[in-house]
Amino acid sequence: MKQDIHEYLAEFEDIPGTRIYTAARARKGYHLNQFAMSLMKEENRERWRADERAYLEQWKLSDEQKDAVLSRDYNRMLDLGGNIYFMSKIFSTDGISFAEACSTMTDMTFEQYRQMMLEGGRLPGGNRSIKGGY
Repeated sequence: MKQDIHEYLAEFEDIPGTRIYTAARARKGYHLNQFAMSLMKEENRERWRADERAYLEQWKLSDEQKDAVLSRDYNRMLDLGGNIYFMSKIFSTDGISFAEACSTMTDMTFEQYRQMMLEGGRLPGGNRSIKGGY
């Protein structure tokens, strides 16, 4: 029996704490990700640092996306279509390491997050399914 594509894609939303970067998410975050990629150029980083809000106004971001960027709410950016590899341009511009930025997406301090990763990451128990409860 052939599975409906929408049912298949909906299963991706059942992974606790994980956002699978689907075509729908890519469409939703297109302008957010383009903004982030613009920070690869030094002249854009300078303009961004001078006035973040004014720089964001040049992009077709939703108000919710702008607020998430300005508050550096990386989890919200992911929900709004951000791709972590594009978002890395934002935290790089802020002088924050990839690991430090990722730690802000957890309930851990950077040191706790770092230690957890050095010990092999999170255990899979309890992290497999939202609706299944395990």
